[in-house]
Amino acid sequence: MYDLIFTEQLIREGDTVVAYCPELDVSSCGATTEQARAHLRTAIRLFLEEAARMGTLAEILTEAGYDLSRTVLTSPVAFASAICR
Repeated sequence: MYDLIFTEQLIREGDTVVAYCPELDVSSCGATTEQARAHLRTAIRLFLEEAARMGTLAEILTEAGYDLSRTVLTSPVAFASAICR
C-alpha cells in the first residue's frame, strides 16, 4: 500500500466547512474545520479502498498525477489554499 499526500482545500459555505481534494475529486463537509478534514480523510480512504477492490486504484492514481514507483505518493498539485473565516 502507499502513503498518500494530498491537497486539502477548505471552503466555508454558511455554517458548513467543505473540504475538497482536487487530485482525486473527493469532497466532504462538517460543522468545523477539524470535522470537515476528518470526514475528507474518511471519504478518501473509502474511495481508495473501493478502487482497490475494483482493481482500478493504479489507474485512478496515475490519472491523478501520482508516481506509483514511489512508496510515498506526493500530491502533483502545487498551490496553496487559505481558510476564509
